[in-house]
Order: sequence, then structure tokens, then C-alpha cells
Amino acid sequence: MKSGPAIVSVQGVHKYFTRGSERVDVLNGLNLDVAQGDFLALMGPSGSGKTTLLNLIAGLDTPSEGQVWVGGNCISQLSEGQLAQWRTRHIGFVFQFYHLLPVLTAYENIELPLLLLPLSGAARRKQVRTALELVGLNNRENHRPGQLSGGQQQRVGIARAIVTDPTLIVADEPTGDLDAKSADEILSLLQVLQRTLNKTIIMVTHDPRAAERASHVQRLDKGRLVVGNAAEH
Repeated sequence: MKSGPAIVSVQGVHKYFTRGSERVDVLNGLNLDVAQGDFLALMGPSGSGKTTLLNLIAGLDTPSEGQVWVGGNCISQLSEGQLAQWRTRHIGFVFQFYHLLPVLTAYENIELPLLLLPLSGAARRKQVRTALELVGLNNRENHRPGQLSGGQQQRVGIARAIVTDPTLIVADEPTGDLDAKSADEILSLLQVLQRTLNKTIIMVTHDPRAAERASHVQRLDKGRLVVGNAAEH
């Protein structure tokens, strides 16, 4: 794991829901620091709280108790409107099933997050083309998702995630819908983003082979972090 100041700090976080009169605890007093430029894999059985933790760090949900800090911002104290603005600027999302709009080209899908920012058309074009080049899809910018393979669609998804130059990339099972070869290529791309651009990546995965590509692994069980294994590369 990289040393240095934490870009993500989860402090004493509890997350629970109520089901009738019953309280269901998902996260129990969890503490986690992630350094700038780290590639962290979160593992654990279904129901362990991995996706809940990822959603809290990404500002998609708020904790019942405790604080979540990202890039010096205490995001657990922001309103829904403030969180939406914050996510646009600071979080890049990579999903298992890509979440691309089928009627848009690769270029247009990647450009979407930039339309929420005060950028000129020329600035948007420059950032989209840079993202396309980083994921190796310059020659596919006018293709729609249905004309692309699963691996290529996920590359578009990653380009969309990085096009705003976010503080943090969060990936929820990014290789879960891919064959082994495509999964390997996507994981290699994430490693390149971490190592060459110093991007901080937090990835939820069930796949031990995917977790091995991360620089650090944390395991959750019943809402708590348990002893993990560091993957040294």
C-alpha cells in the first residue's frame, strides 16, 4: 500500500436500516484510510457490506453514524444537492454492466459527465479525445455500444470515469461481466491509470484474480474489516 496522506478516510462509520422494529446493521464502526494513488480491492462474502462501503465513499449514500472524508471534504455532512455536485467533479464510476446509453456513440457516452461542468466545446473535445487515447479506443469513437465487444464497452465506461480527471475512481465488479481475456485487459488498464496517472482506485470484487492486481486488499465480513492480504507488485 502506498504511504502518505489519506485521500479517503472512513471514521467510525455505522450503517444500519430498520426493518419493522428490527435494526439491521450493515457496517459496524468501520475505519479505513486509503492513500493517494492506491489501488484498493474490497473483498468479502455477499452481504458483508462491500458495496455499501463503496457507495458511502462515492457519496451515493450517507452513514448512519461516523464520518467519510474524501480529498479533504467531509462528504457525510453534505446535502443531497451538494453531494450530486461533488460527485460530478470528484468521482469516476465504473460499473459491472457498463451503464452506457445505447443510442449514443462511444464519444458521446464519454462526453456526458463533462456536460455538467462549465467547459467549452473545445475543452470537452480535448478531454474526451485524451480519455479515448488512454483506453485505446481512438478508432471506435463513432461506434455505439451495440457495435462494441464487452471489453470495449467497459473501456468506454472507464474513459467516461476518467474524463473529468476525478479525485477517485470507484469500480463495482468491473470485470464481473467479462471473459477472462477481456477482464485481464481491463485490470491492466486500471493498473496503468494507477501507476502512470497516480489515480486512486477502489474496486469491489468477488474474484481473487482481480484482487491480486490491486496494490492492497481489504476484506469485509459482517460489516467489519478483517485481516487482509497485501498484493505486492
